[in-house]
Amino acid sequence: MSGILDGKRILVMGVANNRSIAWGCAQAMEKQGAEIIYTYQNDRMKKFIDKLVPDENRLIECDVASDTSIANAFATIRDRFGKIDGIVHAIAFAKKEELGGSILNSTREGFSQALDISSYSLLAVAKEGVRILNNPASIVTLTYMGSDRALPNYNTMGIAKAALESATRYLARDLGHDGIRVNAISAGAMRTLAVSGIKGHSSLIKESESQTVDGINVTQEEVGNTCAFLMSNLASGVTGDVIFVDKGVHLR
Repeated sequence: MSGILDGKRILVMGVANNRSIAWGCAQAMEKQGAEIIYTYQNDRMKKFIDKLVPDENRLIECDVASDTSIANAFATIRDRFGKIDGIVHAIAFAKKEELGGSILNSTREGFSQALDISSYSLLAVAKEGVRILNNPASIVTLTYMGSDRALPNYNTMGIAKAALESATRYLARDLGHDGIRVNAISAGAMRTLAVSGIKGHSSLIKESESQTVDGINVTQEEVGNTCAFLMSNLASGVTGDVIFVDKGVHLR
């Protein structure tokens, strides 16, 4: 049985462990026939992804805080695999101090770091990505509805996600002539390493589940399936959008 991503080669950036949304995306795309390449930030993070991906050839170091590291990573991908068909950008970071209480707790350093890693990195990755992306191709990033709502404790990350969504729209505009679509998935709250850094994250997840239309939280697989669709040619008319995959939480 053929899949909607047969013959496609896709880069996934941001897998921290098997509970990562990025891992759910990778698994869903692989089920649809895609060959997946992974990046990891450093040797410490590589220890986690090594347990999930036994093929060393498909693991490439990339620290998105460094333009040199990004350039080297994409050069390695080109040398090993040639052209690719898509990129999943699932990278975000803010210090714990930026994710609790009042937004006035934000610091200049913490704010700058959060926007650099969580938002600018999409632009930095796209700059190198255009060199090896096929036509057509797709870029998908991950966001959260704290981008346009003042949710408890999300604070600086909410501002960073707002910038990320804006970057998605501008990239969609400017990369369209290269046949590259750019979209964001706004996933519902679930237990991931990223969410655990937010003060009161357990309450956030319970509240999110209570707001779903069926009382059941969205799954990693459901988000992954949407990512697979956006990576496929079936989504050829979709670009510059934020697709909510949260079981209707954003409706409330």
